[in-house]
Amino acid sequence: MGRALHPTAMIEPGKLAVMAKASRKEHSALVKRLSAGDIRKLDKRVHALHEAVFSSINCLECANCCRSLGPRVTDADVRRIAAFLRIKPSMFVEKYLVMDEDGDYIFAHLPCPFLESDNRCAIYGTRPRACREYPHTDRPRIYQVLTLTLKNSATCPAVFEILERLRKDG
Repeated sequence: MGRALHPTAMIEPGKLAVMAKASRKEHSALVKRLSAGDIRKLDKRVHALHEAVFSSINCLECANCCRSLGPRVTDADVRRIAAFLRIKPSMFVEKYLVMDEDGDYIFAHLPCPFLESDNRCAIYGTRPRACREYPHTDRPRIYQVLTLTLKNSATCPAVFEILERLRKDG
């Protein structure tokens, strides 16, 4: 785990999407293999990689997740963010959110309306739960979100790097 960060870790989002597409077959096979393996050891392995990779990168240099993903915004998120903004929850919904095809609230426009020019989040302390948990590579029972991890590798350079290290380590 002490290896230097893979050169692709902070690549620009457009290149990351191309690299993720090129690696999709290998990463899909990896996810299938990991799902069939010892899931008790998987959390420890992925969490160690998560720590190693995220200790070497600065998410503020990228913010691709904030530019390209529409996180689910729960009712609890609406109440918390509206209170922070000192507006009524209904006003927050009307101004910032739309309902997606699954019946979930998401931001009406991308990039995130709270993404500032320096890639910081204007509501960081009250950001939606989905944002706080992204990219999910440090969550317990990682085997439950391996398919999501594969999808996130096209958006997050750190997730791509984690999959690459898992693939190379066998």
